[in-house]
Amino acid sequence: MFPDVDLMATITALQADKRKRDRVDVFLNGERAFSLASSLAAGLGTGQPLDDATIARLQQEDEVARAVDQAARFLGYRPRSVAEAGRNLRRKGFTDGAISAALERMTQQGWLDDLAFARFWVEDRLRFRPMGRRALAYELRQKGVEQEIIETALVDMDSLDAARRAARRSLRRWRGLTRLEMRRKLWAFLQRRGFEGDLCHQVVEELLTGDGEDETTFPADRHEEHSLWNT
Repeated sequence: MFPDVDLMATITALQADKRKRDRVDVFLNGERAFSLASSLAAGLGTGQPLDDATIARLQQEDEVARAVDQAARFLGYRPRSVAEAGRNLRRKGFTDGAISAALERMTQQGWLDDLAFARFWVEDRLRFRPMGRRALAYELRQKGVEQEIIETALVDMDSLDAARRAARRSLRRWRGLTRLEMRRKLWAFLQRRGFEGDLCHQVVEELLTGDGEDETTFPADRHEEHSLWNT
């Protein structure tokens, strides 16, 4: 933390960290005591007295600032839920208090928004890897999203369209199979993707028996099965 000092220590120097340009080393009574984010150190000055309570407060504020920076980097790869960001900060060794404060700050600033995250997740999945409500809800629960938010994100979902696109994409893999074999595989595939039984039945019948067309009449989805969620 910092070396033993008297109840009231004095800042004897403030020096920019040579390795991290956004941090400043604070020297108390001639010895390096701790470092702070530049924004926090900007309010300090040489000769200023610091008591233990002030030092502790500065270090707590600094940990929150570092937690916010870490969370921002984590969000740079792809959108995240509040719970995901919290788990990342916990793995990085931040204290519970700093994590709570950082998440609250980022939520207030709009950097973390579980409803926006859930809607974007659903949109991305339906575009690149169509699946049913059950599977999408499960994935979002795994991300720590609350059920009420999940239901809101799924309210406008066209499950029939999603099931049709998922099925059409898979049909070309089973060319050469009998209709019965294709029906079994397609039904099992749609079930694994989280579609309800009645929806699976409807789509299978449409594509394989409904209008007498075979699987070659259904072009594969032009979108590649690649999504930012795989990164």
